[in-house]
Amino acid sequence: MFLDNVKLGVRFLPEKPEGRFYVAKSRLCSHRLSFLCAKPGKGRSSELCIITADREGCALIRYALLWKREAFGKMTDSLATQRGGIEMSQINVSNLTFGYEGSFDNIFDNVSFSLDTGWKLGFAGRNGKGKTTFLKLLLGEYSYQGSITASTCFDYFPYSIRKENRSKPAVEFLEELKPGSEQWRVFCEMDKLGLEGDLLYRRFDTLSFGEQTKLLLAVLFSGENDFLLLDEPTNHLDQESREMVKSYLKEKKGFILVSHDRDLLDACIDHILVLNRKSIEIQSGNFSSWEENKRRQDEFSRRENEKHRKTIGKLREAAGQTKQWAAKNENSKIGFDPVKEHDRSIATRAYIGGKTKKMQSRVKQMEKRIEREIRQQEGLLQDIEEIPALKLMPLKYHKERLASASGYGLGFAGSSKMLFEELDFEINQGERIFITGRNGQGKSTLLKMILEKATGIPQFGKGERPEERGELKTASGLVISYISQDTSFLKGSIGKFCQERRMEESLFCAILRQLDMDRNQFRKNMEEFSEGQKKKVLLAASLLTPAHLYIWDEPLNYIDVFSRVQIEELLLEYCPTLLAVEHDVRFRERIATGLLSLDKNGELSEKKL
Repeated sequence: MFLDNVKLGVRFLPEKPEGRFYVAKSRLCSHRLSFLCAKPGKGRSSELCIITADREGCALIRYALLWKREAFGKMTDSLATQRGGIEMSQINVSNLTFGYEGSFDNIFDNVSFSLDTGWKLGFAGRNGKGKTTFLKLLLGEYSYQGSITASTCFDYFPYSIRKENRSKPAVEFLEELKPGSEQWRVFCEMDKLGLEGDLLYRRFDTLSFGEQTKLLLAVLFSGENDFLLLDEPTNHLDQESREMVKSYLKEKKGFILVSHDRDLLDACIDHILVLNRKSIEIQSGNFSSWEENKRRQDEFSRRENEKHRKTIGKLREAAGQTKQWAAKNENSKIGFDPVKEHDRSIATRAYIGGKTKKMQSRVKQMEKRIEREIRQQEGLLQDIEEIPALKLMPLKYHKERLASASGYGLGFAGSSKMLFEELDFEINQGERIFITGRNGQGKSTLLKMILEKATGIPQFGKGERPEERGELKTASGLVISYISQDTSFLKGSIGKFCQERRMEESLFCAILRQLDMDRNQFRKNMEEFSEGQKKKVLLAASLLTPAHLYIWDEPLNYIDVFSRVQIEELLLEYCPTLLAVEHDVRFRERIATGLLSLDKNGELSEKKL
């Protein structure tokens, strides 16, 4: 038991308690509502109590709930101190070889390395290189050659939610997600992530992507002494939530964090594991320190490669010249003109033969040096990331203004609160506007409404369309290229996908190759792609579509850092009109010409240029 010196008692919450009791666990019966509460004591002691109230005592319950936010942090900090940290141990990977059935190449080929479970380990690399696969290998989900030994228990994020559970509240399948998980612990973690407790009792499919992610993170963090495998935990999270996750992970010890968010990696990790093109490296430090080391190493490799290339060229030239001299000298050994060469005789043949032999020996030495230089040159450029430039074909519209809103608001039927209201903005040609705000505030809903107004194609299912207030206008005949958050609809072959969208398959595949997708992937169905590869399919389709306005809804989720740099360079070069939701701070700071920031009350602040 990790709680020691605990006093347990049953009492009712007084109207004006001398100390504060913090709600940790609740249970709803037919006519009574019970709360398991905690009151931190002095030193290492804590006090637990049970508060019970019938339906007429709701005021007491509400009074208790008002205090929970401040309290949860205090209580869990106290518990964390008492139960201690993770015991240091090693994860040893030896001669690991793994490849998917039917795949042409192995993802890992005779790989060996060791990790310390006390590390805050960042895990980076190109999409499709095997980051998620390695985490699944640690969990024992795939068979492999070689060995992986560890003396710790793993827990993986994101959890897989069965289809039938999506229409239920999370509290009903909590045990399935994390066996042994206690509700009061989940409540504590939810509060740290800024979530209201009632989200645990709402249907899971009614929550936004960000709310779903934070709720599942709370379940993950509620466990004890598990070594956490976090596979891109900040996808779909708003900036405020990312900051909460960042702060939370700073206090944690012992995890592997797969992420392409440079800001998150810099803030949370002390070691980094990188899957390069042909090698695996582990360094102490964060992502920026690795990136700087990588830049210097690449520069050194390029210089060394150039030096070897020049040396090889000079050696080949000298060897060729020496070969010619040796051949010419050998040819002069037999036969000579006594008039022109009056000093020669038959006795000089031995001298000429010896001289030729020395020249041929020099040629062989040069060839050996060339082979040695080539061997030293091999592998110098194997891990260098060459990022090709992408192209975009934005269309020019005959008017400056493409879309505008006046006193505009959206809300769902039956809800007492609007998503946002009194919204005023304009989108003009050449602007790159990023919408920011908390999860569930209607950012994606606004993008879909603009898309629906411009194209006339319904973007909402039956009963899902929000109610409008005010006015939203789009220019007539506007051509829009749209990227959705959701990739689950991608099924079938790339050829069929291109045919449905009337795109040239060869051009589409060429863009995917520029985004570093392997040709072997083109033979697979898209449902077999990694999430990052699926997102690249949507990006490539958008880049290949000439448009007046590009609407991108979190386009960089799951996309690797190198591809993010490609997209940044592309947007800065071609300057398309862009309306986007994206939570990558560094990307947004470099690209945005304006921000539409939804504050906590759902009102729009002025656009910042």
